[in-house]
Amino acid sequence: MPVNLSSPRAADLWAVPGVRLGITEAGVRKANRKDLTVILLDEGSAVAGVFTRNRFCAAPVQVCREHLSQGEGIRALVINTGNANAGTGAQGLADARATCDAMAGLLSLKPTQILPFSTGVIMEPLPVDRIVAGLPAALAHAQADHWAQAAEGIMTTDTLPKAYSVQVPIAGVPVSITGISKGAGMIRPNMATMLGFLATDANIAPKLLQALTTELADGSFNRITIDGDTSTNDSFIVVATRKAAHPPITSLSSTEGQALKAALMQVARQLAHAIVRDGEGATKFITLQIEGGQTAQECRQVAYAIAHSPLVKTAFFASDPNLGRILAAVGYAGIDDLDQTRIDLYLDDVLVAVQGGRNPNYQEADGQRVMKQSEILVRVLLGRGTASDTVWTCDLSHDYVSINADYRS
Repeated sequence: MPVNLSSPRAADLWAVPGVRLGITEAGVRKANRKDLTVILLDEGSAVAGVFTRNRFCAAPVQVCREHLSQGEGIRALVINTGNANAGTGAQGLADARATCDAMAGLLSLKPTQILPFSTGVIMEPLPVDRIVAGLPAALAHAQADHWAQAAEGIMTTDTLPKAYSVQVPIAGVPVSITGISKGAGMIRPNMATMLGFLATDANIAPKLLQALTTELADGSFNRITIDGDTSTNDSFIVVATRKAAHPPITSLSSTEGQALKAALMQVARQLAHAIVRDGEGATKFITLQIEGGQTAQECRQVAYAIAHSPLVKTAFFASDPNLGRILAAVGYAGIDDLDQTRIDLYLDDVLVAVQGGRNPNYQEADGQRVMKQSEILVRVLLGRGTASDTVWTCDLSHDYVSINADYRS
């Protein structure tokens, strides 16, 4: 079961002027499931994206990068689940482009104005004929208030759809921000086996959107990990339809720019946290807060060493305060001049280790009390400087093995 996560309510998700979403059953991999989603954007929308850093990236990722670089003005997104169209070579690229061609034909657009996305099983041919056949039904279904259905339509091993929405005032004008994401396993930046789509009607200068999107990803989806695997298809897209009636935002350092960025980050982090909470087999949501580093990078190094340790993750699953495993992970994180006599370790409010050794006042019962919680904060103080960073992860349970062993069956 997901950790303190529930399905989004359609009534809680703001429609974003200039965005419509349509969902249908195309039979991409299994019958009788929503597996094809289209997102339609009004003319004048600005679109930016960041993608997986896996060099073995999927065909749709390659096509998305090509189309965004053309600057034609993106007008539609096509998302299929059930098949990743990764490891499919030249045919996979041809199939991704064929999807764009078909969608462009239906909308009287150029193929370069379409972005394709796929998620699912790797190294299987994309059933592009089924996707193309399903496009008219998805288009006919498109409405502004279909965010909750779209969140369901992009799921793979997720147990719950993931969506979040806020409305904030910008220069006295209400601005809507709504996003959806999917992901449950093969989660590790940069980025993760996730798809994320975030839209706002904020009137922001298009030239600012790419840098903003990168910053949003770095503060949210690039701070989560479930199993240490980086997928082939990860994509995070931000859309600004620029329909809101406030004056254009031309600087992210302005009062309006900062307010918009904070609201977008709030939504992006909620979506990223939802992925961890719904991690395959997860029973604990764990925040790893590393403080006192020389740089944020080395703080992340330590956080990921802890987050990716099977011994640490299984201890959390068992609620076993075998916390020497955390210190061992800190030690092998790769900081060559780390001074272990400066390290303090906290488990929530419990001081476990002081100056690299067990706190004389630490009681295992206190550690076990925290380990039994569904949400746990781990703080490591490195004693090297003033930098800090945070990573969110989960435990590793029997169910993770079962889910992935049965994934293709």
